Amino acid sequence: MTYEVKSLNEECGLFGIWGHADAAKVTYFGLHSLQHRGQEGAGIISNNQGQLLAHRDTGLLSEVFKVPEDLDKLTGSAAIGHVRYATAGEASISNVQPFLYRFTEEQFGLCHNGNLTNAISLKKVLEGQGAIFNASSDTEILMHLIRRSHNPSFMGKVKEALNTVKGGFAYLLMTENKLIAALDPNGFRPLSIGKMKNGAWVVSSETCAFEVIGAEWVRDVKPGELVIIDDSGITFDTYTDETQLAICSMEYVYFARPDSTIHGVNVHTARKRMGAQLAREFQHEADIVVGVPNSSLSAAMGFSEASGLPNEMGLIKNQYSQRTFIQPTQELREQGVRMKLSAVSSVVKGKRVVMVDDSIVRGTTSRRIVQLLKEAGASEVHVAIGSPELKYPCFYGIDIQTRRELISANYTAEEICEIIGADSLTYLSLEGLIDSIGIETNAPNGGLCVAYFDGNFPTPLYDYEEPYLKSLKEKTSFYLEK
Repeated sequence: MTYEVKSLNEECGLFGIWGHADAAKVTYFGLHSLQHRGQEGAGIISNNQGQLLAHRDTGLLSEVFKVPEDLDKLTGSAAIGHVRYATAGEASISNVQPFLYRFTEEQFGLCHNGNLTNAISLKKVLEGQGAIFNASSDTEILMHLIRRSHNPSFMGKVKEALNTVKGGFAYLLMTENKLIAALDPNGFRPLSIGKMKNGAWVVSSETCAFEVIGAEWVRDVKPGELVIIDDSGITFDTYTDETQLAICSMEYVYFARPDSTIHGVNVHTARKRMGAQLAREFQHEADIVVGVPNSSLSAAMGFSEASGLPNEMGLIKNQYSQRTFIQPTQELREQGVRMKLSAVSSVVKGKRVVMVDDSIVRGTTSRRIVQLLKEAGASEVHVAIGSPELKYPCFYGIDIQTRRELISANYTAEEICEIIGADSLTYLSLEGLIDSIGIETNAPNGGLCVAYFDGNFPTPLYDYEEPYLKSLKEKTSFYLEK
């Protein structure tokens, strides 16, 4: 799933650990499990008895770190790490996290997953007060807010700052003597806590990292929660009581690794259920099921089991092809599909194929895959999508922020079917998606954010709303009043 040609990308992955002699090395392995969440940059900050040490650069984790030389320099028993895909701020080393701040009396390491919806307004206010931003991402805002807070206690400053930023965010903040994890009031981004056999506490964007390092999952970080880890152990606090779970549904559909568990639901199991429900909603005759590698294989398995159609390997993925979602032209992006995927003619020739995929973003990838299958001899290609139509942008940490990029926002399903050259096109219903994921919660939409499908965003959008921009003077940060 790391190199899918989707033009749909998560912002980043976080990993933190406290209480391990080889903290930086453990963090490296944890980040390796999270590499699918970001491939543009990586970094680690270690804590050696209060002295923070950092290494970061652009590229994949294996390109950023020379092993073991670079990791040997990051000594200490605590660390935080980050892999990045840019949604806010360009892909340059100045935006690669974690950020390290050295002040006269203290040091901080900070990394962030998500997107702030009031970042533009806060930057205007903070710059007016003399704040200097070294990066173009929105992560630095939290540190400036903490430093400018008049609250007498450090944790009071942190809580005040977290109540000022809005949107989707998961933060890891490391000081000289503690590691702090924080999640936004809706829990848009996943964040979990684990514990290693030696007693070290770990925090990770996904639970798949725990398996690699031998940690046991403890629980998920709750919306609006603060997790504080230090030498005395772990404590839990909150910075707001106004919370309502709305985890990004695309985590289950596409982003998260299938071996991760989010809010008690295994991703692979959820995708299988999505595929099974999709089969029940599918209304066409077919011979075989073919999943698009890799993120759609679980859904194809569920579709096959529910429909009774054989699940065949009709598409093969080249695991070593280069990333193509960053290619500068449409022609090169489309050619990239052929570099990544091959259709197996002996499997699909003369067959009515159900091509199961997780989503359609721009439609170019779907069109090329349908073409591959038909060139390989498929008599019919019925496209079945394991999620509803992607019609609306995301403002909480996915790199689609305009409707112009989304084919479903501009064309009907019938028109899209014709554009991609399919014999039919079936989307999973919104109700089917929510029921298939099946989080045990009383929150609306089954505890999911489904705004990409229905346009009902669970929070105000602040800087992305025209009325908010017009009334910027009246709605600036509370720091102006102090």
